[in-house]
Amino acid sequence: MSKYHEANPGPLSGVRVLDLSTVVMGPFATQMLADLGADVIKVEPPSGDNMRKVGPMVNEDMGALYLHLNRNKRSIVLDLKTEPGRQACLALVKTADVFLYNVRPQAMARLGLSYEEVSAVNPAIVYAGAYGFGGDGPYAGKPAYDDLIQGMTGIPVLYEKNSGDEPRYVPLTLADRTIGLQAAIACLAGVIQSRSSGKGQSIEIPMFEGMTQFVLGDHLGGKTFVPEKGEMGYARLLATHRKPYKTADSHISVLIYNDKHWKNFLCLIGRDDLLEGSIFSSHSVRADNIAEVYSFVAQVLAEKNSEYWLGCFAQADIPAAPLYSMEDLMEDPHIKAVSQIVEMDHPTEGRIRTPGTLGKYSATPLKIYRHAPNLGEHTTEVLKETDLDQSVIDYLTNNTETSKS
Repeated sequence: MSKYHEANPGPLSGVRVLDLSTVVMGPFATQMLADLGADVIKVEPPSGDNMRKVGPMVNEDMGALYLHLNRNKRSIVLDLKTEPGRQACLALVKTADVFLYNVRPQAMARLGLSYEEVSAVNPAIVYAGAYGFGGDGPYAGKPAYDDLIQGMTGIPVLYEKNSGDEPRYVPLTLADRTIGLQAAIACLAGVIQSRSSGKGQSIEIPMFEGMTQFVLGDHLGGKTFVPEKGEMGYARLLATHRKPYKTADSHISVLIYNDKHWKNFLCLIGRDDLLEGSIFSSHSVRADNIAEVYSFVAQVLAEKNSEYWLGCFAQADIPAAPLYSMEDLMEDPHIKAVSQIVEMDHPTEGRIRTPGTLGKYSATPLKIYRHAPNLGEHTTEVLKETDLDQSVIDYLTNNTETSKS
């Protein structure tokens, strides 16, 4: 447990994380840990995290995505390619519970920060690597980014099957954020084990394998069984009409799912004659004919406007919602009521909006207690929390300022 952690209300107060990651996957993982109260120290090279450069921005090196991914953290600058920078990092390791990185393991070894070298100064450390491919396979050490992993796990082809359009990536950093969630869980699991046993471990969180699990969990289909019982794919998810339904004036999202929903819907449209002896009669029969089922709903909903259908579905207790744009989402009354978009003052960037913390904790409420840091904002502060001599801290700080300028 870190004795240096600044008091905050989160349930992970007392856990210290050294975050050597950049871009989205690793910083998203540590942002969640920081929101939960962990003391996350973001260790950056003199040039800073690449995501600092991605606009829009008010000031250089403080891009919008960087602000969202790095709140509640402290930033220090260390040139890990130098021996003083490496030694300072190892001094911080002595105070930490978790050491997270998202470059290839070979790069960490070249820096002299392999698991063997890091655990030598802190045997209880949880040494977590989140990167493209597991070390036991033929792709080990290959570079990986969100788009590549989406492509290799078939997500663009799923889009093609569903829409009939050309393959395309999901317009979100889906792989980065999905594996970032897995990395955060892995770090917490490692800390629990380390604190119970007194000894940490090295943990690998590979993107390709993680997204393969994510995709095939839905789409193994007939290959679930040996011998196989049909084709791969979850038919409902791949149905052409599984998309927002077009109404007479716009689109809405509707999921008529269980037997009760279907009974209510068919009665609503005056087609209770289809309750028995048709493709709508049971969940299994609907699943076997899902393309025709969704096509039928699409034809019916096109006849009246969205306001009419949303009112009808609310009365019939059928799940339905308007189709939002990003701008609509910002104005949603529920999102406003639960403060999921927070306005706050940043000391250098002015008034900003950022997604709020997630969930309610009755005993340890969450909050944004620290702004996203400027590059190296906490270097001196954090290094003073180690066993380094003041002369070494002064040397590191002065050389950091020189390299940044």
